[in-house]
Amino acid sequence: MTITLPGFDYHRVPTADGAHLSVAVAGTGPAVVLLHGFPQTHLMWRHVAADLAADHTVVVPDLRGYGASDKPAESTEDTYSKRTMAADVVEVARALGVDSFALAGHDRGALVATRAALDHPATVTHLLTLDVLPTLDMWDILRGADAKVAWHLYLMAQPVGVPEPMIEATADRFFSSFLDDWVQHPDAIPAEYRSEYLRASRDAVWSIVADYRASAGVDVRHDREDRAAGRTLEMPVTVIQQDWGAALGYDAAALWHAWAPGVDHRTLDAGHFMAEEAPDQVIRTLRELLDR
Repeated sequence: MTITLPGFDYHRVPTADGAHLSVAVAGTGPAVVLLHGFPQTHLMWRHVAADLAADHTVVVPDLRGYGASDKPAESTEDTYSKRTMAADVVEVARALGVDSFALAGHDRGALVATRAALDHPATVTHLLTLDVLPTLDMWDILRGADAKVAWHLYLMAQPVGVPEPMIEATADRFFSSFLDDWVQHPDAIPAEYRSEYLRASRDAVWSIVADYRASAGVDVRHDREDRAAGRTLEMPVTVIQQDWGAALGYDAAALWHAWAPGVDHRTLDAGHFMAEEAPDQVIRTLRELLDR
């Protein structure tokens, strides 16, 4: 059985290089685009999307390489760069008649959302990120034995053909480990959604790894270029995170402030999958951001 967002219409929309994204759309009013994280699909936004659709146009895609969206072969380093994935989002929104929008992203989707806001500041009106650091800072704070919490980043950064067969050989166990280890309230992800996340991830090992590999290469270069040029996020920005800074010894708010001088940085007592574990708090925070 295919799970969908109730009340949403589904579209397949082409991007510049011919890859098609699967996109759920509902509601009318100011537009909000929601980008999912790993190892999930657009379904992780089900609570938030349903609430926002009462008074907003809500656009919820599966990212390139995930879910029901196309999974192009990793032909160049740019195929899964966050710049390319961000351009996908802007192009798809325009194809749906949306020229500007607020953008919220979780995990991988938050990296795409941040890149979209940097590259397309006239299009992205507001930015919300959930439980992630910008790519450049993420690598900088991983030091010594503490870096073992991000072991998957190092695995998936390896050359093409090395991590993929390892993950395929134990895909359900691999992807389940994140759903198990990163959640504080397991009941927030019902069995049917967990099964769908595992199925979708199992079918997308090579493209998921390509997404992560880009974050150890081309995405770092793009971040460094922006930092050297002094580019920052000037639209209203809110960041919600677990208190990883306290655990790993860095100042998360200060890191985000360097990218977004006016950032509203908040910590939340929830697991990583906060849009499912604490949807009411995420909805309230997003609506407060939209009012700024």
